[in-house]
Amino acid sequence: MMSPFDPSMNTNAERAGMDDTLGGRIVSARETLGLTTAQLARRLGVKSATLQNWESDRSEPRSNKLFMLAGLLNVSPTWLINGLGESPDDGLPARSDVVLAREQLIELRGQVEKLTGSIDQVLARLEGM
Repeated sequence: MMSPFDPSMNTNAERAGMDDTLGGRIVSARETLGLTTAQLARRLGVKSATLQNWESDRSEPRSNKLFMLAGLLNVSPTWLINGLGESPDDGLPARSDVVLAREQLIELRGQVEKLTGSIDQVLARLEGM
């Protein structure tokens, strides 16, 4: 039987049952943000093993860490606890879409800067005529 935490599971259909537990919702929200377990654990101030135990439903965070976790994951504590409300990926573009858009904007900015330089050169030649 495949574990719901198998990293090879990459489609929403394959991971549909994963959001049925607190641990599954933590994994889902963390992956939506593109964070590794180690990155999120560091931001929370807990060991990676502690976060892994939460994600695998072997233990649960105390209330103060649960609220910190919800804040870091941009979800409500209610969604983390029982799955009610908006999930972290409701209406958000996939992280890869955001990265691609950023790269395209950087490329476009470079093109604009190059065109601006060319325009300045032509204007300078016109002024010299």
